[in-house]
Amino acid sequence: MPEGSSTPWAYFLIRLLFKFVLKIFYGTIVVEGVENIPETGRPCIVCANHTNSLTDALLLVTAIPSRKRNMLRLTAKSTQFGKKTLTSWLVESAGTVPIKRRKDFADGTADNSNAMAKLIEALELGDAVCVFPEGASRYHPTIAPLKTGTARIVSDTLSRNREQPDFEVSILTCSITYMHRQHFRSDVLVTFHPPLTFRPRDHPELLAPVNYDQIRLVTAQMHRQIAQGTFDAPTWDLIRAARIATPLYAPLGTRMSLGDYVRVTRTFLEAFKARRLPADPSSSNGETSDADQAETDEIIKLERELKVYQAELYKLGIRDDRIRRPLLRPVILYRMLLRLSWAVFLFSLSIAGLILWTPIALTTFYAVHSFKKTGPVWDTWDEIAQYKLIYGLVSGLCVWAGATLLTLPIAPVTAVLVPVLMWMSLRWFEDAVSAFRAFVALARLVRVRSATLARLHATRADLRARVLELGVNGLGLPEDPETFFVENGEKQKGRVTGRWAGRAKYFSVRRRRKRDWNETLRLYEQFDYPADET
Repeated sequence: MPEGSSTPWAYFLIRLLFKFVLKIFYGTIVVEGVENIPETGRPCIVCANHTNSLTDALLLVTAIPSRKRNMLRLTAKSTQFGKKTLTSWLVESAGTVPIKRRKDFADGTADNSNAMAKLIEALELGDAVCVFPEGASRYHPTIAPLKTGTARIVSDTLSRNREQPDFEVSILTCSITYMHRQHFRSDVLVTFHPPLTFRPRDHPELLAPVNYDQIRLVTAQMHRQIAQGTFDAPTWDLIRAARIATPLYAPLGTRMSLGDYVRVTRTFLEAFKARRLPADPSSSNGETSDADQAETDEIIKLERELKVYQAELYKLGIRDDRIRRPLLRPVILYRMLLRLSWAVFLFSLSIAGLILWTPIALTTFYAVHSFKKTGPVWDTWDEIAQYKLIYGLVSGLCVWAGATLLTLPIAPVTAVLVPVLMWMSLRWFEDAVSAFRAFVALARLVRVRSATLARLHATRADLRARVLELGVNGLGLPEDPETFFVENGEKQKGRVTGRWAGRAKYFSVRRRRKRDWNETLRLYEQFDYPADET
């Protein structure tokens, strides 16, 4: 069996550096299906959905454990190469293979035969190569039709090794789901699916000369696997509705892992999406029964009313959980005092570290603000996280170096204490923001009239009953999610496991204890999907 290429020092450095940076930027990174990753020496093509530009590649590099693969050979658009920028240096130093996109070469000179040959050679050495089969990164709610390049690489590799009937090459599909891809301290789920494995002996239909229908069939298999692990919808509205349904089904405080949260939300999303599709003309002559039509109408009505309910909550500045469990005004005032006191205390603790964070925040804000002006939402938002990571890394290193130089007599101590202080101040500030966000929500709740709260409470009770009916009886979800996910849910990093575990892990370098996977480092709820194009 091939042993795989040796790991370049630049790749090792990039993986180590960005593993640290990504864990700072994202509050929780949960990786599922690590057991599905073929080990070093087994040729493998890693394919994932592509919505976050260079960040997707960095995430895959750090998500694949070094014990499984010593390196992941990346591909990137050719326009990233040959520039005097840190991004270009990172891309080239990691041994990345440039891919020419047709849209970048209007004169028709986009020839990738040399790139394909390099990828095939890497596979024959036993390497893992990374390909984003959508062909481009875009901020869209749906996965774009996959290019057939990956399946053609498999076919060409098998054809070159047809004399070795047991030669094996795998396609490892991966689904990347960002809760809020561009926001600081949000969460991300990386799911590796069981690999599609091909051998000359078992798949003679992929040997040259190959019927192109077989290439399309492999590509369709890849698309199904990637889509089944993430949010894939024709509009942002459908994703928004599904994410509103989930906390009604499994209310705040339910001990769900991030993977469970994504799967439940996707279940509702598929139900909403299915009712938007036209009837299958092959069944019942394309006719829809009265019962089916009534069910479709009810689901569409539920989707619409969920969005109306959330829009009213957003306008009032309160959360669904405050409607679920009404509080007496004295209790609200008491909790406001506690939340404000706790926020002030934590903010006071974090002031020293926040001074160090200020240059980093200002640098990234200016860079992102300027970048947003360069194009429309769909063509710029997918690169915001990349800009924040790169500019945050550079400015962070400058702050660390500057603090070390200014305290030269005790530089060895400062070099260690500055990162520790910055990390702990971030943790304290994150909790301070969370506490102040709760204080603001309670303050807004006081101003809402009792009649409005009563009406919203009744509306929520009706919506929850209908969501449970759909989820349990229509979609097969557990009847009692608050019990089910504690007893049977995925036991993985990021899962809230109770007060003792939350307190014991408070100083963990991995994450802050969260109750809601929608949290970010913001004073308001995030439902900031862009408006759907018309």
